[in-house]
Amino acid sequence: MRVLVTGGAGFIGSAIVAAALDRGHDVRVLDSLRDDVHGGDPAIDPRVDFRRGDVRDDAIVREALEGVDVVCHQAAKVGLGVDFSDAPDYVSSNELGTAVLLAGMAAAGIRRLVQASSMVVYGEGAYIGSHGATRPAARRVEDLDAGRFDPLDDDGGPLAPALIDEDAPLDPRNVYALSKLSQEYLASSWSRSTGGVAASLRYHNVYGPGMPQNTPYAGVASLFRSALEREEAPRVFEDGRQRRDFVHVRDVAAANLAAIDWTERAEGSRAFNVGSGIVHTIGEIAERLSEHSGGRRPVVTGEYRLGDVRHITASSERLKTEIGWAPLVSFEDGMREFATAPLRAAARRA
Repeated sequence: MRVLVTGGAGFIGSAIVAAALDRGHDVRVLDSLRDDVHGGDPAIDPRVDFRRGDVRDDAIVREALEGVDVVCHQAAKVGLGVDFSDAPDYVSSNELGTAVLLAGMAAAGIRRLVQASSMVVYGEGAYIGSHGATRPAARRVEDLDAGRFDPLDDDGGPLAPALIDEDAPLDPRNVYALSKLSQEYLASSWSRSTGGVAASLRYHNVYGPGMPQNTPYAGVASLFRSALEREEAPRVFEDGRQRRDFVHVRDVAAANLAAIDWTERAEGSRAFNVGSGIVHTIGEIAERLSEHSGGRRPVVTGEYRLGDVRHITASSERLKTEIGWAPLVSFEDGMREFATAPLRAAARRA
C-alpha cells in the first residue's frame, strides 16, 4: 500500500513515516520544509519517496497523489501563535491547504484519509458542577490577573475536571483551533461528496524525541526541555496545576496506522481523541523533566496566556473500542526518555 504523508518530515509526521516503513508500506512524503517548523533540512529515510512542496500548490499536490492509496495529512501550522497577525498564515496553511489536498484526492479518486486534528477544538475541557456536566465560559482577564485560574460554575461554585469525549460541544477559542475544526468540517464535506472515509485524530499533548526546540509554536514539553538544555529552569505558567493528557509520539504514530487500517472497512467521517487517558499537571511534567535530566528545578511564575485553557484531558475510549488502538509508552518511561533525548534544531521565525 502506498501512503502519502503530508508534513512527513515534521515531528509527528516523521514518526508516522518510520512506523509505516516498519509495517512494510510504500511511503511518499510531501513537505514544504518551512522555516518556522524546521531549523534546517531534516534527515529523510532513503526508502521514502520525498517531494518538497506546499499542500496549497494544486499542481504539486496532484503530482504527489499519483498512485497513492491513502493520505495521512499532518501538514499544518501548529501552536497558539504569537499574536493575531499569525491568523492569515493559520487559515491559509491549514484550511486552504486541506481544501487543495481534498480537491486533489477527489479528482484522483483517492477515498481514504487520516488527518491530524487537535484537542483545541473543544476549548475548555469537561467539568462537573453543582448541576451536573457543564462547559464554562472563557476565563476572564481580571480573574487571571488576580491568580484565580480555575473556572467556576454559574453560581460561583467550584468545577471538577472530567475526561472529555468526542461528543462534547466544540468551542474553539483561538485561530489555530478554528483552523483545525475547519479541517474536520472539510473532511466531512469531502466524505459526503465523494463517498470517502475520513478519520480526524484529535491529538492531545504529544511529546517525545525529535520535538522542535526554542519555538513559540512548540508544545509546553518542548519548551521545558529546551530550557533545561540551556541549563535554565523551566518556567511554569499559572500555578502549574493545569491538567493535561500527555501522549508519546510513537503512540500517536501507532494511532495513525490503526486509523489507516480503519479507513479500509469504515464509512463516512469520524473524529477520535488520541491521548493516554491518564491525567498529569503541567507542573508535574516540568518536575519530571528536571529530575530525569538532572537540571534546574522549575519556577512557577503565575504568568498566563489568555488563549490557554485551564484543564483538558482526554477519553480515548472511542479510538480503543472502534479502531483497536491503545497507548504503550508509560508516562514515567516516556518522560525519562524525553528528558535526555535529542531535539530538532531550533526552528526559525517565518
